[in-house]
Amino acid sequence: MVPQKHSQPLDAFTGFRAVPRTGVIYVMTEAAKHGFRANRDSWSNLGQGAPETGPLEDAPDRIESLKFTCDDHEYAPVVGLLELREAVAELYNQRYRKGKSSKYTYRNVAVCSGGRLALTRVVSTIGNTNVGHFLPDYTAYEELLDSFNSFVPIPILLEEENNYQFSPEQLRREILGRGLSSVLLSNPSNPTSKLVCGDDLKRWVDIARELECALIFDEFYSHYIYDREQLSISAAEFVEDVNKDPIVLFDGLTKNWRYPGFRVSWTVGPESVIDAIASAGSFIDGGCARPMQIAALDLVQREKADQEARALKQVFGKKRDLMLQRLEHMGIKVNPRPEGSFYCWADLSQLPEHMNTGMQLFEYALKKNVVFVPGVFFDINPGHRRPDRASRFGHCARFSFGPPLEELERGLDALESIIKA
Repeated sequence: MVPQKHSQPLDAFTGFRAVPRTGVIYVMTEAAKHGFRANRDSWSNLGQGAPETGPLEDAPDRIESLKFTCDDHEYAPVVGLLELREAVAELYNQRYRKGKSSKYTYRNVAVCSGGRLALTRVVSTIGNTNVGHFLPDYTAYEELLDSFNSFVPIPILLEEENNYQFSPEQLRREILGRGLSSVLLSNPSNPTSKLVCGDDLKRWVDIARELECALIFDEFYSHYIYDREQLSISAAEFVEDVNKDPIVLFDGLTKNWRYPGFRVSWTVGPESVIDAIASAGSFIDGGCARPMQIAALDLVQREKADQEARALKQVFGKKRDLMLQRLEHMGIKVNPRPEGSFYCWADLSQLPEHMNTGMQLFEYALKKNVVFVPGVFFDINPGHRRPDRASRFGHCARFSFGPPLEELERGLDALESIIKA
């Protein structure tokens, strides 16, 4: 089984092309062929990048119904409801801007229907420049970075032997050496779960300000922080001037609030950036659904947001420890130890030869009703400019501890039965 990552013309007359499936879509499509949709409860989905959505101990009550008026059937503004924009700005100010003279306002916030769409809006506004992205990183970045052909994506390599660490000094060298005007990254990282925080994150922001290079932070996992006291992290903490520093942030209800079906996200950044992406949204998507934004208002209040973050740290921290223990017992090395998100980036090279790559083990796992994402999908290659040769991440896989504990344990039991057979 070889994943189809190349775009091929569909029809010479129409000019349409086949768009490759992202890693998660690919593996879920393969799972569906093996009966996933018909027998969902018998499967263990350790692949899809979504957290469990049910009640958690000590978390706020889950929203089970929505109520709105006839007026709420109207379109919402493309940039989002004023009330939600104000609430998001206030959440950032309370969490990260105490004692700072420069504060976020609603003019620094744009609301959108999900994370991919928010990123698409921003990417559509980038001009003819060099844009850095890391390897490995989020699978959906591949087509996103190749969609508009208005800039050149430049890969920045993270090394396994260095635990996928990337220092501020390395960032400076990459920006200067490659002439980067922007850098896109997930923090905490998807898939490695590395976290840039504290003094390192401050230095990243300082470098961006000094060199006038925009840092575009995907912070969708910023509530999933382990082994640290803080409940959440954001580069917003180290911004000096919210309208001058070239820092753009993404977050939403999908991961940190565990409401993926709401499709509510937001972008936080300088007013000039928000104005640009609002214009892009007017032709790309038209705006986020008004009822969903109304429902989001209560969720982004500081007290509830922090309560949710505390619950995630406890519940997902235990699931992380369980997955680490079980995978390592199977002979699967996890590198690095997850500092954030809900993923284990695993090295399969010590498994038996017939199952020591992500794609090989995936084929066996499908037969046991288990899904995960092979590492090759995170070797993002926008435009397929790099030669078609073996991936550096062929021996890797991303396992998610997002599902409920029972499903997680069932999937780990099945994996162990495959490996120990």
